[in-house]
Amino acid sequence: MMTTTAFSMTPWLTIVGMGENGFMALGAAAQTAIADADILFGGERHLALLAADFPAPSTQQRIAWCSPFHQAVAQLLTYRGTPVTVLASGDPMWFGLGSTLAAQLPVAEMRILPAPSAMSLAAARLGWALQNVRVIAAHGRPLDNVALHLADGAQLLVLAANEHTPAQLAALLTARGYGASRLTVFERIGGAAERRVDGIAANWAHSSGAALNLIAVECDATANAPRLSRCGGLPDDAYRHDGQLTKRDIRALTLARLAPQRGQLLWDVGAGCGSIGIEWMRAEDGCRAIAIEANAARLALLAENCRTLGVPELQIIAGHAPKALAELEAPNAIFIGGGLTAAGVFDCCWAALKPNGVLVANAVTLQSEAALIALRTQFGGELTRFSVTQAAPLGRFDGWRPAMPITLYSVRKHA
Repeated sequence: MMTTTAFSMTPWLTIVGMGENGFMALGAAAQTAIADADILFGGERHLALLAADFPAPSTQQRIAWCSPFHQAVAQLLTYRGTPVTVLASGDPMWFGLGSTLAAQLPVAEMRILPAPSAMSLAAARLGWALQNVRVIAAHGRPLDNVALHLADGAQLLVLAANEHTPAQLAALLTARGYGASRLTVFERIGGAAERRVDGIAANWAHSSGAALNLIAVECDATANAPRLSRCGGLPDDAYRHDGQLTKRDIRALTLARLAPQRGQLLWDVGAGCGSIGIEWMRAEDGCRAIAIEANAARLALLAENCRTLGVPELQIIAGHAPKALAELEAPNAIFIGGGLTAAGVFDCCWAALKPNGVLVANAVTLQSEAALIALRTQFGGELTRFSVTQAAPLGRFDGWRPAMPITLYSVRKHA
């Protein structure tokens, strides 16, 4: 049976999405919201666009956002309950101001009037099906995130941080084996000053243009470019490591038991060169990970692997568990790859793990395997031993060369 919900409050906040074509291109509802507003917030660029077509009435107060932006939001919220109109870019709910405010206010307090987003306009110019396009924000986030989405034939739209982003993106693509990719830069898309620049990543020589730009990428991989799936089990040579690396087949089995889900947080304890935490974050958009590692050389390799494999926002903690685990955000999943036999490590992890969370630990030595057997006796869970054997040269022929067996323990913490 369909039901309707009646909200007791009247929206006090109206968010109007406005493109580069200004006030005159807005719909009637958006124009009325602006014209009738006593208090109107907006960025300096939006206020200038508005003033060109619709000077402020004598009864209207126009307020430019202050900096930093979190202070601007706090300033806006001081007007809570008073009718306010806010100008935003394009679709406010697509990497926009509306998303920020919706996280702090009930939707019943807001009325949102979107305009076409820059992404919609770019897809229309290029003839791309927008549902097949990956949108990546480089504004306020590391550009290395793009590496996560590189695949032959992929279509990407990158929201630039500034006028230097196109050249930086071209260099990144070339370094990752995607130098043949076609780039299209749209500046001030949708406005009278719209400009388009096309080129190939490896040959990019265009000078910097407008700071406000969007970059479309048609990914074209060279023959030797790495083809990296987002499934668990990347090739070992995808990582820089010193040998302390959970090997590919065991890594895939471990990730399957950790079962990454969107928005969840992993602790990778004794992270080594970072393969488990990195592949956890690669598995699902929104997955987060904290890697805890004490060895300085491995910390450097870990940070490099994060950048190369497209997860530069993985949080790295230098230190020994359990001391280094104090005051970290409680995780949904934990992998103990090192330090299992150290006093207090498991107890600290188990206490911090959220209800219904999963803990996975691997053992290769007799001592650590004995610890896992004891944990299974106390906490339950599954204990599995894996032995991986690979073909390798044996004189003039080939034979099977076994790796050391791995014992894997997985247990779920019930509420």
